[in-house]
Amino acid sequence: MALTLAALAADRPLGLRVLTGDGLLDRPIGWVHPTELTDPQAFLEGGELLLTTGLALDEETSPSYVRRLVEAGVAGLGFGVGLSHDAVPQALVATAAEVGLPVLEVPRKTPFIAITRAVSRAVAADEYATTVRIGRAQQELTRTAVGQGGPAGVLRKLAKLVGGWVLLFDRTTVTEAAPASARAYGASLREELERLRTGTRVVSLDGQEVVLQTLDTSARRVLAVGASLDTAGRHIVNTAVSVLSLALEQDRAQAAARQALRSGIVDLLAGGQAELALRVLTTAGGEVPEPPWSVLVFLGPPASRRKLLDALEGDVFAARSGASVVAFGPDAVIDTVAAAALRIGGLHGGVAGPVSAGDFAAGLEQAELAARAAEAEDKILVSAAEHTGRGLLSLIDPGVAQAFATGLLAPLRRHDETGRGNLVESLRCWLEHHGHWDTAAARLGVHRHTLRNRIRKVAELLGRDLDSPGVRAELWVALQT
Repeated sequence: MALTLAALAADRPLGLRVLTGDGLLDRPIGWVHPTELTDPQAFLEGGELLLTTGLALDEETSPSYVRRLVEAGVAGLGFGVGLSHDAVPQALVATAAEVGLPVLEVPRKTPFIAITRAVSRAVAADEYATTVRIGRAQQELTRTAVGQGGPAGVLRKLAKLVGGWVLLFDRTTVTEAAPASARAYGASLREELERLRTGTRVVSLDGQEVVLQTLDTSARRVLAVGASLDTAGRHIVNTAVSVLSLALEQDRAQAAARQALRSGIVDLLAGGQAELALRVLTTAGGEVPEPPWSVLVFLGPPASRRKLLDALEGDVFAARSGASVVAFGPDAVIDTVAAAALRIGGLHGGVAGPVSAGDFAAGLEQAELAARAAEAEDKILVSAAEHTGRGLLSLIDPGVAQAFATGLLAPLRRHDETGRGNLVESLRCWLEHHGHWDTAAARLGVHRHTLRNRIRKVAELLGRDLDSPGVRAELWVALQT
């Protein structure tokens, strides 16, 4: 930390006495500059402690001299007494007090070189501390990036190192925040992010300085740091930008490689090479879902398909396959995938199975046909069995089918006419979604327990076991008539 006027004045061996500016002694001293010039502005950068014996000063010239020093931005003035002046000129003290310039009286016994050495030692110590801090921060950020922390860990470490908050944006969307509460700043920075194309931008947010820095990545990523940054802090942020850029690109490359591997696995399974596909998946360290599998295919816009793959990452085996997303696994994956697709929107899926690994190709083809049917009917999910059942209706005489449907569904329609619940539509939606409670309930806009009660009432009124595939097929045919 830079030496302040207060710390220098407190150095007893120097014997300095504060004449003015008691409330301004927290100013840091950038350097010391002895001069007897009456106008030294051309030789100053600002932040210096100026030392003079007042050789060319008197009561008349002192006021304008002080004002020139203030314009030059000096931190303070050290006036040596006992040589040109027995005491600091009263006009100088009065003007300095008026314009806010700290003045330190330097006794005759204290050479200016002693003050210069004191400041020099402090500056050297400060620079060394800054160098050490930067070095340690670089090591910590690098270790975090290459370890288990990844980009999110780098953000948390950076926030701690600079004593502030950090956000990572993908375009104008917050993807990571440290601490989590910092996400609240995201909306306020959106307009500035839209203006920023590349490089650095410093903005003010609620009176706090925020640094926006673009990252060197293929996607448009921006790092936002809300903190009062000193020299070390700025170096630390620059290091974080480099480390984050590399970590994010590595993550992107690894994700692309994983997706390519999964797409290859699907291609092998679809080509009838199940044994080879499972061997490759096992060798690559992937988990092999235990057959038999339900196979799902989802169609939709590219952006929606990407979001679905991201949502399923780590939970379900899912891969790109042409213009669709393919997922497979035990029956439980149906609810997981359908719920994610429903949240994202714009997706239409088909499900087939359960199938063995050797029958994957047939299941995939059936799921694709069902997905196209779902797309045509604007439904979230259609089962292959349901889609196939529709084709059977063309083989049944319409009059016979209508009579069958009327008789079978009559108890449900009579119940619905009383206004005590919509059993027919609830049954239709439940069958459409392969008997999966959460997805069907969400589609109907009711709680899953409400749907369970309705289906239980359906079974009671019909006197049928709805767990029977044959009963479900009959009901579906009746509902399509």
